[in-house]
Amino acid sequence: MNLPEIDQALKELTEANRISDGFSVAQRIRLIELCLQSLSEAVVEWVDLCCHAKQIPKDSPVRAEEVLAGPVSVARYLQVLLISLQAIQRSGKPQLPGTPVQTTEKQWRVPVFPTKGIDDAIVFSGLKAEAWLKPGVESESLFNLEHLERDSTTPFPLTLVLGAGNVSAIPATDVLTKILQDGERVLLKMNPVNDYLRPVFEQSFQPLIEADLLRIVCGNAEESAALVEHAAIDRIHITGSTQTHDAIVWGSDPVERESRKKSNQPKLDAPITSELGNVSPWIVVPGKYSEKQLQFQAENIAASIMNNASFNCLATKVIITAAHWKQREQFLSMIEQFLAKSPRRFAYYPGAAERWERFANDVPDDKEYLPWRLIRDANPQKTPYLFQEESFVCVCAETAIDSISDTNFLEQAVNFVNDQVWGTLCATITVPDPFRKTQQEFLERCVSQMRYGAIGINHWPALNYAFMSTPWGGAPGADLKNVASGIGNVHNTYFLRDVSKTVLFGPLTLFPKPVWFPSHPNPESVGWGLLKHYSHPSVGNLLRLGRSVVFK
Repeated sequence: MNLPEIDQALKELTEANRISDGFSVAQRIRLIELCLQSLSEAVVEWVDLCCHAKQIPKDSPVRAEEVLAGPVSVARYLQVLLISLQAIQRSGKPQLPGTPVQTTEKQWRVPVFPTKGIDDAIVFSGLKAEAWLKPGVESESLFNLEHLERDSTTPFPLTLVLGAGNVSAIPATDVLTKILQDGERVLLKMNPVNDYLRPVFEQSFQPLIEADLLRIVCGNAEESAALVEHAAIDRIHITGSTQTHDAIVWGSDPVERESRKKSNQPKLDAPITSELGNVSPWIVVPGKYSEKQLQFQAENIAASIMNNASFNCLATKVIITAAHWKQREQFLSMIEQFLAKSPRRFAYYPGAAERWERFANDVPDDKEYLPWRLIRDANPQKTPYLFQEESFVCVCAETAIDSISDTNFLEQAVNFVNDQVWGTLCATITVPDPFRKTQQEFLERCVSQMRYGAIGINHWPALNYAFMSTPWGGAPGADLKNVASGIGNVHNTYFLRDVSKTVLFGPLTLFPKPVWFPSHPNPESVGWGLLKHYSHPSVGNLLRLGRSVVFK
């Protein structure tokens, strides 16, 4: 894509604003219905393109990742937003899946999962999620629906979305959030890593393109630099690295960047929102776990490391254990066993081999298919980069904390991840059942103190992303100078106001086996079953999904 073509795309979007006649809830509902139809025609090619680029064999169960983290996530987003908008059309506000509860600290905890209308309570039995709002939000103002009230006199902001290159659903749902929820026209600039997806995105979102709400372009760093400074751009949203964010906002030259930060003179006038990296921690509270619970949680962590070859901002990068925990050695050995018996993945993301060498402090025997690496007893003082820099490669560190009790451990661990582990995106806590029963209030207080936008209790916060009704983004409080894991959030299909974090709750084990686990016997079939159900929710599709779960 060259600059004249980009200028033409911007011209078309800008011209559309001059003849805009508003953007009603009914119009958004109709566009979602059309997108669900056009999406279904592109999904096979979508998955095949991703698997080809990432060198995933046709008979590999890993193909399921591209189904689930691609069209399934997008179809789910469209369906849960459709349900929410239909409720708003009927009654003026979204229909929550439960009753919000206000804590003694005047904080609302709002149920956001399982959602109604697509059988979440059956498909994801045992899991629930809440959005914890900032203290002080009043009960009559839980929802922020102002973007749904755009009339013909209010122009659409023109937003540049700089797409992520690792997971195909990210740029897609970023775009859909900006258009269908925030009421913005979008120019999506594809990441060079996955710009092969442009044709299937154009097919999937053809209704939005025909409505002059979306254009999709490709290009290199030169095109990106021209776009972020283009006079037609009103807003920018980026999913990527902090380094890319700071180069855009403060300048690519280190001297210029520091000078601008000191004088608080960013290069851009346009507001910028973002979802950036994270050194994602997983805290394991000591206690007595059964063999089954240990196995499940070990595979849980292994799955979070291996998914997408570990090229995820939410891939576990630091495991925090208690030095005195009697099952520590057994648990870590289980994780290593799951890693050892899982085939290596093609390191498709640029610079992976060099990052692996630095973070593993070793030379890989194969720079294209990097080995999984768990570094035990990592010392934050001796190897601070393992805790303060996102490796974005398949290296995970483990460190142990000396503590006098399980509560003392969790208290220390929360302080540790808040103060010594970089990022504010997501974190996980594995909790023994007796601790959870007797220390529930203490656990919730610790969760409240964690400076993360998404927290999972016993489960990987990737689900906080994938469920789509759960708002997704870094913890509030970031600014352009210290952006951490980003500013703002996406998804949030219940249109909740002032979200502080989302918290996922679940038991130590799940049945049937989660489809994202490496040992799942039939993951791709389940993925396609989920796609059919989210595209057309019905009893028949639910039953067919159930059969794919039970029978290989």
